[in-house]
Amino acid sequence: MQGRKRAKIRKNDQVIVIAGRDKGKRGRVLGVAPGRGKVKVEGAGVIKRHQKPAGNRGGGIIDKEAWIDISNVQIIDPQSGKATRVRYQIEGDGAKSRVAAASGHTLEK
Repeated sequence: MQGRKRAKIRKNDQVIVIAGRDKGKRGRVLGVAPGRGKVKVEGAGVIKRHQKPAGNRGGGIIDKEAWIDISNVQIIDPQSGKATRVRYQIEGDGAKSRVAAASGHTLEK
């Protein structure tokens, strides 16, 4: 069994895809799987899924986001709008927060 990896990207973060067929697309993170090292990004990695009707949901061919590797996305800096790395900063009271490495602006809402 694998240990849990720390993902510096969280749900609802704004990211840009930096590698793969959707390179350059920007979107919001819909889900994170840190153990597998994967993320779902809105509008990136879209696949077609053949789906049976079930319950109140109709069937057919639907478009949905697939998991993409977490190394293929980077957080968007809130100040410049460009891709940046993430680092942690420890406040005076011991609280840890995520900040953009390029500008030093906080990524917390």
